[in-house]
Formats: sequence, structure tokens, C-alpha cells
Amino acid sequence: MIRDPRRLDALLDDIRAFVRTTWHPLEDEVDRTGEIPEAVVERLRRKGYFGWSIPEAHGGLGLSTEELVLCAMELSQASVALRARVGTNTGIGSEALVADGTPWQKERWLPRMASGELTGCLALTEPDAGSEATNIRTTARREGDHYVLDGSKCFITNAPLADVFTVIARTGEGSRGHAGLSAFLVERGPGLRTGAPYRKMGQAGSPVSDVHFEHCRVPASHLIGGEEGAGFKTVMKVLNKQRLHLAALCTGPAIRMLDLAIAHATRREQFGQPVANFQLVQALIADCRTEIFAAHSMILEAARARDRGEDVALSASMCKYFASEMCGRVADRCVQMFGGAGYIADFSPIERYYRDVRLFRLYEGTSQIHQLNIAKLALREHAEGERP
Repeated sequence: MIRDPRRLDALLDDIRAFVRTTWHPLEDEVDRTGEIPEAVVERLRRKGYFGWSIPEAHGGLGLSTEELVLCAMELSQASVALRARVGTNTGIGSEALVADGTPWQKERWLPRMASGELTGCLALTEPDAGSEATNIRTTARREGDHYVLDGSKCFITNAPLADVFTVIARTGEGSRGHAGLSAFLVERGPGLRTGAPYRKMGQAGSPVSDVHFEHCRVPASHLIGGEEGAGFKTVMKVLNKQRLHLAALCTGPAIRMLDLAIAHATRREQFGQPVANFQLVQALIADCRTEIFAAHSMILEAARARDRGEDVALSASMCKYFASEMCGRVADRCVQMFGGAGYIADFSPIERYYRDVRLFRLYEGTSQIHQLNIAKLALREHAEGERP
């Protein structure tokens, strides 16, 4: 659903220009320092990039799902740090509030998240609750007008710099599985502590760390939706949309890597001619281009279905699975097209992209978890006599 084509085209042009003229020249610096210059973050705030999917009534752009994925494909044709800096606010950091927040909760936090004043994140994963997200052990005990949270989260993107945390905790004493899970908005303050940023394989400039809750008192009014036990349903709403968003964010880097590889292959000469003239190199280009097109098409179709109000649990999972695996295959082929230069950071950014995109196949559901989910939903459709 594209509401205003001219307005969207202007936004896409702005993103494209920002990525190419401002961000690409900064990528080596961000990789080296692990930090995004504050002046760049401020530009992103002024441009409204933090509020893409937050409703216009709360200061955002209110992008439809189709508009969001198109913008994400442009923004992510850059090192991952750029989209990660704004991505939690346009995705998992705000979506629980957008989907299930009370009017008071939305008014309290969404405008400041849309403006970039606040950075949000989703604190879901725990040491014993990753792929098995229902195994959450962080507890939220009711004490009068407050809840007291105790427990730890891990692998939380943007945790070191986040101001507000969407936290999934267990309010049902003795409950198991998804029953008894509730969602809270927790502001940074006493009782909430984030660890030092991890040392990672890639994605420099996108800090990730543990989050610890130690008798963290949270007003009862911060229970998302005002209802205990609804946390798992809220998370599923968040993830169904975010998997489409993330699939688009996997497709942008693949486009960028192929552009770099084609440019190199047309310049680099061996045996008296450009490497791009050799058929085996052309086969690599063809495979990359075809898979990028397939991912792009899948994501747009699923995004449009979501905008029509259809259930996209299956298609979102397929998009995330295919796009993340596709991006990994494109990265590998592009390094191959660069040859030895693709392994050396001094020669090209392709080795950094290769490291950065490896995480896509792990977070927000590993590829193996998505395979299981896709099969489960396909078998359910078959049992119910439905057809794709």
C-alpha cells in the first residue's frame, strides 16, 4: 500500500542520497571506532528516520508495510550500523507500543521515539531463552502500584545506548511456556543495568550487550496494554512485522555487495580482458541478481498482504528465511568475484559486508527455527484443506 507515490519517491531519493554521499564515506571510520558520529545521528533525527513506522498521530511518518520495506532496502545498502541505529525505533523497539500500547503509553513514549530523542530496544532473549523464547525466566512481581523485575537478558541490540526497553517478563508465578508472559516498557534508571558492548565478528557501530534487572521497580502503568499474560501475543505481532522489515534489511546489503562486485569485475583485467567477460564470473552475477529479485518480490508481496490485513505469519517467516540465506550466498559469491582483494579490508569494503551480514541468519529466529515454523504452518494449512 503506497499512500502517496510522490511523497514516497521523495523519501526514497533522500535516503539514497544520504546513504551514498554521507554514509558510505563514513563506513571505515565507524568500523574503526565502533561509534557513529553524533552529528550524523542528529541529521537522522531531523530527517525523521527514527519514526518511519510510528503513526503520524504520534509524530512519525506512519509508513505502510510496503513503504517501510522499500525504504529499508534503500537504507540498508550501507554498513549495518546505519540501519541498526534507527532500526530498533522503526521496528522492534517501538512496535509493541504501536500494536498494543494504551493511549497513555503511546502518547508518553512514541513521539519521543519518533523524533529520535529516545532510543528503544526489545529485551527478549535470555541465556536459556533464545530460539525457545517461551523459556523466559525474568520475573515481574506485583507490589502495589509497581512491578519488581529481576533477571537478565542477552544479545540485545542497542542496549548500551537505549533509553527505553520493551521487556518480556514472567508475571504468572509458576507458569510455563508462553502463559504468564507480560510486556513492559522500562525506562533506563535504578535497577536496570546494561553490560559492556560485546566484541563481535562484525556490525561495528551497532552495540549489543546484556541487560540486567535487579529489583527494578516499574510502575504498573508501564505494563503494555494494561493486561498481564498478553506478552507473547504482543511479541508475535512485533516479530511478524519485523521479519518482513528485516528481510528487506537483508536485501539492501545484497544489492550493495553485487554493485561493488560488478564494478570491480568490469575494472579488473586478467588475460587481457575484464574479469566480467568470463562466463564463470557471469554465472556468479546471474545467480546473485536472480536471488535478489526473488527476495525483493517475496517481500513486496508479503508486505502488501499485511497492508491488506491478511495473516502473514507464514509468508513473513519465509521472507526472513530466504532473504537472510540469500544475503549470505551473495556475500560469498561477491568475495569470490573480488578474488584476493575481497579478503583484504585495505582494498574494498566487501570483507566487512561479508562479516556484517552473517548475523542475519541468526537473529529474530535462526534459519533452522524458521524452517520448522514454515513446515509447521504449511502442515497446518494442509490439515485445514487450505492452498497457498
